Amino acid sequence: MVVLSPYLSLFTSNQLVPSKLFFREQARTVMQQSKWQPCSSAISKPTLQSGFCRRELLLFGLSAPVLVVFPSSGSLAEEDLKMATFVDEINSCSYLYPVELPSKKVIFKWVESRKPERYSSAAPLSPDARLRIVSERVDIVDNLIISISIGPPNSKIIKSPDKSTWTAKDVADSVLADKSALRVTSSQRMAESSVLDAHSGEIAGEPYWYYEYLVRKAPTKTAEESNNYRHYVASTTERDGYLYSINASTLNKQWNIVGPILQKTIASFHLLPPTENYVPPYKDPWRFW
Repeated sequence: MVVLSPYLSLFTSNQLVPSKLFFREQARTVMQQSKWQPCSSAISKPTLQSGFCRRELLLFGLSAPVLVVFPSSGSLAEEDLKMATFVDEINSCSYLYPVELPSKKVIFKWVESRKPERYSSAAPLSPDARLRIVSERVDIVDNLIISISIGPPNSKIIKSPDKSTWTAKDVADSVLADKSALRVTSSQRMAESSVLDAHSGEIAGEPYWYYEYLVRKAPTKTAEESNNYRHYVASTTERDGYLYSINASTLNKQWNIVGPILQKTIASFHLLPPTENYVPPYKDPWRFW
């Protein structure tokens, strides 16, 4: 039995595309060593027109992980944004994601759609299976997606093995060229996306490349272009000959509200020192469990 209750979202209900198809969803964020504990349920109305693929529509019913939550600091301190830490020990990476915005009485409704898994068994993003999603979480109420993907550099774009010579634009193009579930060429996949900004930074002496892009063009002439395109921010770094990327996105019409929050998530992404649980992407490529 599912209990339905009102839910305060960052966006009013008429900002989501109306649909006759309703989805019931329950999610809980359990906090350890914290003074507050949000727990709520909601009705959401996602449709394929709102920017989600079929796989996002099948995500309800999954439980959120147990994470420690703490108040954020920095540019969004005036909003008292609270974030949780996500740690992937299999792929040795971490990032922060928003869980509550008390000033707007908003609790984000995250569902872990893909739990962390090794590269060899991860879901491919293209027919050649070079780029794969190793973890993903979504907030269907507010139409947000955060995912981690891993894949080798595209040799047609990044020709040098010396990563100190790579530009942020080249890294962005390399990742985006391999990011498509359709059987199209690399140039067609890149045509789907418009890179708005690309720059580089450094964490613990290692280069990180940051970029912002839109996905709004139909990858084939027969596919209809959607007006509800998605706005992405991403960060990529390299380890063991593979590119590790985080992507966070929402609908373009929601970007002014949630964009700065997603940028904070992207800025927090970093690789962790490998432990005994770390599985390099090149290890056991035949293994699917």
